[in-house]
Amino acid sequence: MGLEIELCVVGLGPTGRALAHRAMRAGLYVTAIDSRPERLWTPTYACWVDELPQWLPSSVISARVEAMTAWAGTEHRIERPYCVLSNQGLRDALPLDDATVLAGRATRVDAHEVELADGRIVRAAVVVDARGLHRVEQRRAVSAHGIFVSAETAAPMLAEGEGLLLDWRRDNGAGPDEPPSFLYAVPVGDGTVVFEETSLGLRGGMPQHELRKRLRNRLAAHGVQVTGAEPCEAPHYPLDQPPPKKGSGAVIPFGSRGGMMHPTTSYSVADSLALVDTAVSAVCDERDPVAELWPWQARLVYWMRMRGLWGLGRLTTDQSIAMFESFLQTSPRGQRALLSAHDDYAALAAVLFDTVARVRPFRWRYDLVGWTNRNRWAGYAFERQAHRRSGRPRGGPAELLDVSTVPGRNP
Repeated sequence: MGLEIELCVVGLGPTGRALAHRAMRAGLYVTAIDSRPERLWTPTYACWVDELPQWLPSSVISARVEAMTAWAGTEHRIERPYCVLSNQGLRDALPLDDATVLAGRATRVDAHEVELADGRIVRAAVVVDARGLHRVEQRRAVSAHGIFVSAETAAPMLAEGEGLLLDWRRDNGAGPDEPPSFLYAVPVGDGTVVFEETSLGLRGGMPQHELRKRLRNRLAAHGVQVTGAEPCEAPHYPLDQPPPKKGSGAVIPFGSRGGMMHPTTSYSVADSLALVDTAVSAVCDERDPVAELWPWQARLVYWMRMRGLWGLGRLTTDQSIAMFESFLQTSPRGQRALLSAHDDYAALAAVLFDTVARVRPFRWRYDLVGWTNRNRWAGYAFERQAHRRSGRPRGGPAELLDVSTVPGRNP
């Protein structure tokens, strides 16, 4: 016989655990389900400091950068504090002492009932699905290959206290007729720095062997010596998960599964943490959480960001540099509207129009809005290109690695 409860949360990644924790603190009877509830998350999560909700303690921050650097056509400094989260600190800040935590794999998740692989059934007034995203296949995706090195090793390229939000300098060895990628680099708080070569918006993503090659080229160009034995991470997940439809009587998807994955930056954890109390309040008041999480303003913002994602997925390296150079010259409010604001549709519309209007030469604007070269990189054969360069026979399918928990910024 199943257990009657008020709220069931399926998936205990950072966003699912935060929702269960805040619901428990609000007085709800909570059951949380995860296949491995005691595991510590492994991806690198990061965000802007001002995005974190006030109820989180400072101990969740592992490393802080006061101003991030961005390279497009020129160098830019973004005067907005940025942080890498401590996975242990974040988990410790979200205790589930008064919740019922079940270890098991959910095989069926319905509006009021969850069935586990061992036959157990959990019933609840509200079920929240926070299990992250499905596999990429041919969806618009983010792919990255990250290498962790000591701060001393990283020093020729990244000094202490610095971070690279994006680096479009042409030193990764990719040619002008190849899909573009950029570098992201931050200290992670344990004396190491992660360098991640990153691709945004390609259908199916960019294979790991290509990203790894580009990253090693880039690091070598800046005097950062790696041996190949360094710890690595390989995030790869879709960016086009839409917001859920309104209406009661359905499972409530939350976090990246609920459309909170930013389509043009690949961040999700900070936005999800900021919206946890909105969802909990709606459950407590017996209102539709989806309607509260996704008013028309937020849906319009998502729609505009999706247009940005499609644009990113068809640009060349030169066009990407021109587009980001234009964007980085916009106002702080405009930058925030694109990078993190959940529902500032007016500022986002203005910054998107302004970004496109500044791009030179004029004809590249047609690619940005999709009037030309809409499917430029569709079917691009990374494997064929790699073996053509090496002279080896073509092997199996491209290496693409999925992560089980979608990160907030990973890259």
